[in-house]
Amino acid sequence: MLSLLEWFGRLTVFGAKAVPASVAAAPRASGWVRPLYSVVIGGLPLAAVTGLALGVVIWIHTRDVLARTGTGAVEYLPTFLAAAVLLELAPVGAGLIVAARTGASLGAELAAMRATEQIDALELLGVCPIRRLVGPRVVACVLAVPILHVLIAATALGSGFVAELATGSTTFLTYDTAAVRELVLQDVIPAGLKTLVFGLIVGVTGCFIGFYPRPGSEGVGRAATDSVVACALLVLFADVLLVLAIKAAQQLA
Repeated sequence: MLSLLEWFGRLTVFGAKAVPASVAAAPRASGWVRPLYSVVIGGLPLAAVTGLALGVVIWIHTRDVLARTGTGAVEYLPTFLAAAVLLELAPVGAGLIVAARTGASLGAELAAMRATEQIDALELLGVCPIRRLVGPRVVACVLAVPILHVLIAATALGSGFVAELATGSTTFLTYDTAAVRELVLQDVIPAGLKTLVFGLIVGVTGCFIGFYPRPGSEGVGRAATDSVVACALLVLFADVLLVLAIKAAQQLA
């Protein structure tokens, strides 16, 4: 327990340095465009496949359940699909994709730089390695997760429409109207903003683990593995806390 609390404490201290560094790096697009391109392009295939799978699988299971519920219940299938995808599955799916792919990349890349003493060289030259290396990567993660979230949501809703269209029981106008019938911006916008937090968590955690790897060449591989596990767990934990906070704020409002 003590070691876990110590790890969280060190992560918090590192995050307190990384967040201002990322804010300072945001206006300098030349620093984070390349990492953003790498994260988004690398995550596009996973996001597209995830969206396709979510839309079709949810449609298959939900249609059978609604068909047994009663006459007319199937009409609410687009509403259920849109709510499940937009409010939870797409944001968390995007966060986990970036955590799995980019978290490992951040951990391994910075751990290799630490092992080859590149980070130490920057410190000797008077260059802040957190501002130079961590800030742009955090900005890239923060921007990449919302982009992948939109792709997953659009692909899932599109694949659900194609599956429903195959039954011959709907049109695009009917599907679109049913999908947004019960959704309000007060629900959709906070769910989308969660992705910014997920990106921040992945960027800070991945860089932290890579910044302080275990000694030796083995530390690079362990940093990649530890980054994936830590980023994924923190994204899921943050999702629970954010959902509770959003619901509490909506009730107070």
